Amino acid sequence: MKPLQIAMLGAGNRGRDAYGSYALQHPHEIDVVAVAETGPERRQLFADEHNIPRVRCFESAEQLLQQPRMCDAVFICTGDRDHFATAMGAIENGYHVFLEKPMAVDPAQCLAIAEAAEAAGVTLVIAHVLRYAPLFQHIHRLLERGAIGRLVTMQHNENVGYYHFAHSYVRGNWRREDQSSPILLAKSCHDMDLLYWFAGAPCEAVSSFGSLIHFKAQNAPPGHTERCLDGCPHFHTCPFSVERVYLSREYRWPATVITPDPSPEARIRALRSGMYGRCVYACDNDVADNQVVSLQFSNGVTASFTLCGFTHDISRTLKLMGTEGEIRAHLERNEIELHSFREDSVHAIVPGNSTGAHGGGDWGIMRSFVTALRCGDGSRVVSARESAEGHLIALAADEARQLGEVVSMPQFLKQFGAAT
Repeated sequence: MKPLQIAMLGAGNRGRDAYGSYALQHPHEIDVVAVAETGPERRQLFADEHNIPRVRCFESAEQLLQQPRMCDAVFICTGDRDHFATAMGAIENGYHVFLEKPMAVDPAQCLAIAEAAEAAGVTLVIAHVLRYAPLFQHIHRLLERGAIGRLVTMQHNENVGYYHFAHSYVRGNWRREDQSSPILLAKSCHDMDLLYWFAGAPCEAVSSFGSLIHFKAQNAPPGHTERCLDGCPHFHTCPFSVERVYLSREYRWPATVITPDPSPEARIRALRSGMYGRCVYACDNDVADNQVVSLQFSNGVTASFTLCGFTHDISRTLKLMGTEGEIRAHLERNEIELHSFREDSVHAIVPGNSTGAHGGGDWGIMRSFVTALRCGDGSRVVSARESAEGHLIALAADEARQLGEVVSMPQFLKQFGAAT
């Protein structure tokens, strides 16, 4: 069977490192035949890696979409606020679409994208990669077979990691809501999707609290400089110093984001001039560095979710409590504990192969997308309309946080003409 031909729109961390690397390792499944990337260095690097001719290298997604349809599908890995227009343009041109989360930054746009794909008869997959991770798929099967009786409540923690938060949400592309989206949407819409999937029922009500606590000018240590490399006296002791985040570590994420050149000299040049070299207390960030969410589902299941930027590990931990047992899980360790009340026992479970980031979810969704298109079977992937639910919950939760109120999901959805 011929490999699926795709165009990559955005060749940054997700486009190149996650999905592009899968294509390189599975050339019998995916052939990347075009790239659109605003950064000339990254565009050329990606083109070289995938042997893409110059005539199929474009400076923007818009430029590529102005050409006649050139492949089966496009992967949209551009900035959050570009997703809606790019996805709609790709659908209009008849492409199948793999769309990085979030699918859009407001509820009406999320629903419009899903409706447009349905009307055009194209497959639209949102990169809610957690649903495709073996660990979470195994948990869902345990719930379906009643391994803990009736599910009562869930506790889910997204431990962002202190250096990840400083990189992405203080210095980086997702630091400001007006330039990207609220952190709950940008980072955790697929966690909301996961809780919705496990609950097995629509969300009825949501409340939320959180704010920007630490990464503010008033918390800067005495004598700090605007950039870490400008002689800051805390250069060697600050946990968020560029020395610790980008220079003392081997060349891997997040250092790969600041420059495609792995040399220490290139990294220092990027940090002296680019946004990632700024002091974390002298940035223009405004997204919350902590947030908690409470959810009530229509079948009585409840859930709590905590996102925090002040954790050592980058990990997701989960506890599901039922009438006859509980499940405890750690994604990065690929571990599940099943506690049975009836048997008064604990069973340790190691799910399937977790190759790839997000506990194997990145590669799992790639395999599912390729198979769905090759076989013409859309049931192998989660529909865009269902993926929109996680986005709507995240957006309602952020409205609840800002208003300081419990938000009714039916009322929230009515604003956009959406059914409950």
